Parts: sequence; structure tokens; C-alpha cells
Amino acid sequence: MARLSIASDIINRVAAEVGLLKVADPLSSVDETFIQLSELLNAAGQELVELWPWQVLVKPFQVVTQDTDSGTYDLPDDFSYMIDQTGWEHSNRVAIGGPLSAQDWTYLAGRDLISQSIYASFRLVDNKFDIYPQDPVPAGLDINFEYISRNWVQEQGTGDLSDLVTVGSDVVLYEPILIIKFLKVKWLQAKGFDTTAAVTELENIWGSRTGKDTGAAVLNASRGSRGMPYLSAYGSTPDTGFGM
Repeated sequence: MARLSIASDIINRVAAEVGLLKVADPLSSVDETFIQLSELLNAAGQELVELWPWQVLVKPFQVVTQDTDSGTYDLPDDFSYMIDQTGWEHSNRVAIGGPLSAQDWTYLAGRDLISQSIYASFRLVDNKFDIYPQDPVPAGLDINFEYISRNWVQEQGTGDLSDLVTVGSDVVLYEPILIIKFLKVKWLQAKGFDTTAAVTELENIWGSRTGKDTGAAVLNASRGSRGMPYLSAYGSTPDTGFGM
């Protein structure tokens, strides 16, 4: 049995839990109940993107600058949001500054501090990724960060990703029990039925899956000789070439 579930199985599972008969293909059904369940599945899937940084949705972004660049770069088509504190400039092995506020950006631009700007900083504006310094952009900056993709659906057979289920064979990338319980709550709410028990089930699964999605570090209340399992990226590593 596959670890992930297809859309038709998820909808039929919810239908069975609320006392409805399963159908062969819920996504193509003309029954109003299954039309509603299909729409609610898409709503639930899109909401879950915003509610937690699920590891299955984590994607890398990279841009290597050229001196002819404008300093403004398109974000990926599936970009939902940037994961905080993942921005690094690999050529100098330092974190990129930012995100810059509007005040920070206009201050830097107004003071014309390009010659004094050692490392890159960034802002997100107008659905673009802007870096500073600009005009000119230093060549060879290797900018990287991780982001959450809005694509939670995979087309079976092709591997193409999407943010909507359109056919019953589409694979939902979330943990099946989580999306099932969430869809059940949304359907009960839409119908005006009591959701007390269903919400409790969802809260229990939510707490379990968010805690297990990426694992967790071992907590240490003592002050042992190893305060961290690795060097501090900010306090313990020199700039490139230091001491050489």
C-alpha cells in the first residue's frame, strides 16, 4: 500500500466516515455532495500550505548573480513563502541580510552605500526577490534560500505538481490521516453539523503530525562541554580567507 493517498480515496474515506456511500470517481461525480467534497478538499489542501512548513513542501531557490543583472529576480511559480533564516550567500559563506524593510531599503538606496556594502541583503516586494547592492550588482554572488511550495498535489504517472486536485488519481502529498480529518471537519462545518468530535480528532492528529514532520532536537537543560552539536553559523565561523 502506498504511503500517500489519491484524491478519490481521501474523499471516499470522508464520505464513509460521515455516513455516505462511496462512489467510483468522486471528482467526476455530478452528485452535489461529492462536488462539495472535491471543492473542500482543494480548500483544505491550500489552507494547510499556510498553516505549517511541511517538509514535503520545502524547496530550494538559487540565483548566481551577473554584473549585468538588475538585482530583481523572479520568484518560483510555486513560491508560497520563504523559510526564515535560510538565506545564505555561498561564495562568501555568510548569511544574507534581511528581509529589509521599506525604510531600510530606501535608506541604503538614498545613502548610496554600494561601495561600503560587503555582503548581500534582500527584500521581497511585488512578488520579486530584490538584492542589495544594486546598480551594479556584484557578479558571482551565490544566493540561496529555502521556501515552501504551494504545490501539494502530484499528478500520478507524470510527477507534475499542482496546487489543485483535478482528477481522482491525483496524489495528495500530505499525510493521509491529516487531510482526511481536516476535510471531514470542513464538510461538517459547511453542512452546519456538530463538529465537536471531529475537531478533537483533527487537533490530536495535528499535534501529532506537526511534532513528527521533521523530527526534533534533543533538549539539554545542563551546561555540558558541547553546547551545540555544530559550530554556530553566526558566531564561530570566520569570513572566507580569514587567517590564510
